[in-house]
Amino acid sequence: MNIPKSNPIPDEPDQLPPARRRRTKRLLAPLNDVDRAAAIDDLAHRAAPSFDFYLFSLLAGLLFCVGIYLDSPPILLLAALLAPFMTPVIGMSLGIVIGSGTYFLRSLTGLLIGSLLVFATGVLAGLASQWFAPLGLEQAFHSARLSWINLLVLAIGTLFTAVLMARRNAAARVASVALAYTLYFPLATAGFGLTSRTPFLWPDGLVVFIIHMAWGVTFGAVILAVLGFRPLTLFGYTVGGALILLGVVMVIGMSGAFAAFGAQIALPTFTPTPTLTLTPSPTVTLTPVPPTVTPTLTPVPPTPTLTPTETLTPTLTPTPLLALVVVEDGAVIRDEPGGTVIASYIQGTILEVLDPEPTLIGSQSWLLVAGPDGAQGWILQTLLATATPPVD
Repeated sequence: MNIPKSNPIPDEPDQLPPARRRRTKRLLAPLNDVDRAAAIDDLAHRAAPSFDFYLFSLLAGLLFCVGIYLDSPPILLLAALLAPFMTPVIGMSLGIVIGSGTYFLRSLTGLLIGSLLVFATGVLAGLASQWFAPLGLEQAFHSARLSWINLLVLAIGTLFTAVLMARRNAAARVASVALAYTLYFPLATAGFGLTSRTPFLWPDGLVVFIIHMAWGVTFGAVILAVLGFRPLTLFGYTVGGALILLGVVMVIGMSGAFAAFGAQIALPTFTPTPTLTLTPSPTVTLTPVPPTVTPTLTPVPPTPTLTPTETLTPTLTPTPLLALVVVEDGAVIRDEPGGTVIASYIQGTILEVLDPEPTLIGSQSWLLVAGPDGAQGWILQTLLATATPPVD
């Protein structure tokens, strides 16, 4: 008589060995394959982009462009707060860690569509800058540069977003703000730089977006793996698939890194902070020629007459008014106030102010300057520090 075999009863949590019990508490995904597969499907469903994701991506792109125009950090922060829940980043990480090409491609497609909407708003804002000059671009220049601070913010945001999403905690939406800021802001800057032809914004912002995306997805995959989401061969998810998808993301990230370091794109300009010390031009001291005594003989009486020669009066050339570019990311000059960019100069460049009287256009003061390369144009007065050398 054959006795049918029964399925093994899962171990009760209290009956597990102490080491296994501690490991179970650290893992968010259940150890049972069936329960783990259900948890993976639940997370993948919540990470899938919806229509709201695209709608709020468009809204965030518009607000990022307003923040770029006004050079306003509060508006840029508002844009990140109103950005969509960046679930596709976690969805791509989940696709990598379980080796599912379906989850990975679905999330990648959604993220690319949302990113394209943000980039398009930047392109339109760049076209508008031909008629309405922005108040400043300091924040935009910062976003288009690789920075370890931005990478750290992205890593922290990815960490909390992945952990809180796995725990089904609504606070994951707040943590996602860091992802939106570090991904969408450089992308909007790249679109703005493309059509406004502002140096150091395009393709710098696009390179920063690619590197940030690859870094965030890879770090998210590591976090999910630590949380207990593993490749499952039983349900079609394989370790080989996980390695292939991880390789795809690494290739994307390395291509951005090669563009940054090979072509010197999106890298900060390592220039020492200049000290505004202008060396005065040497003062020419003219020694007057003493008068020459010229005797003039007259018949009566023979008295010599002294005729002094003219003393030359020196003509001093006016000392030029010099100015120093003090913006960390450099500055540009335009053919007219708010016009087309004709030249750009890095921080520390000394310019000659051709007209000391600023021209007021709206609420902005413009100065007519000449660069060391001979280019002449208009620049915002707030980007310069001026000083006039003394004359003895």
